[in-house]
Amino acid sequence: MTKRAYQYRFYPTPEQAELLARTFGCVRFVYNSVLRWRTDAFFKEQQKVGYTQASARLTAIKKLPELAFLNEVSSVPLQQCLRHQQAAFKNFFEGRAKYPAFKKKRHRQSAEFTSSAFRYRDGKLFLAKCDEPLAIRWSRTLPGEPSTVTISRDSAGRYFVSCLCEFEPETLPVVPKSLGIDLGLKDLFVTSKGERFGNPRHTAKYASRLALAQRRLSKKPLGSKNRAKARRKVARIHAKISDCRTDSLHKLSRRLIINQALKFTPWHSVLQDAGNRP
Repeated sequence: MTKRAYQYRFYPTPEQAELLARTFGCVRFVYNSVLRWRTDAFFKEQQKVGYTQASARLTAIKKLPELAFLNEVSSVPLQQCLRHQQAAFKNFFEGRAKYPAFKKKRHRQSAEFTSSAFRYRDGKLFLAKCDEPLAIRWSRTLPGEPSTVTISRDSAGRYFVSCLCEFEPETLPVVPKSLGIDLGLKDLFVTSKGERFGNPRHTAKYASRLALAQRRLSKKPLGSKNRAKARRKVARIHAKISDCRTDSLHKLSRRLIINQALKFTPWHSVLQDAGNRP
């Protein structure tokens, strides 16, 4: 069995959006607060703080009267962000990543819920402290019940839910022949068989719209609501370009795989297998 995350977009109600905004804010506050505390403890007192001490620190700050708002959201995402922080420190000390950075309000926000903080029944997902199910656009069915659920909101204001599930993968047959790919500028790539795949140039397609939105953003006063609206418009255009590029690359890569497998498997079986895959 293999684990895979299945991502879907959902549209929260005003009450759910408010709860998620508070959850994102609490997760960001706890992560940054504990990171500052761990950093100061190391550089000022030469003390190494682990996950156990960080968890005890979270319990202590939740009892402070001025931080009572941390008890208004589910405790699971707050605890999970400390686990992610511990993994970031481990990657840093083992030379695989840079020093953990502070979370920013304008960047992508996320909160992870384990099985004790959500309920999945009959195709409906309920989060902790939320009475109504999430309005998820199910583009495909889940292979089983998710073990963890990650709720995220990007800079364009879109909400996504990522469900981690176990499934049994079905591998395509290994073909004896290989295919060479040469990347280029005029064409996205050229195969060793002479097939050319044109470069869609998604950035150039939306360049005029992006330039107009950026000019309007530069003229808005700092801290105003109109500037926040203009910033979201710029972020939505960037998200559109990114989605178009990702969709194009996935389709091209899948096309190459299917064309190689067609020589050794029937066409209908390959298409059926491709439809069952993300």
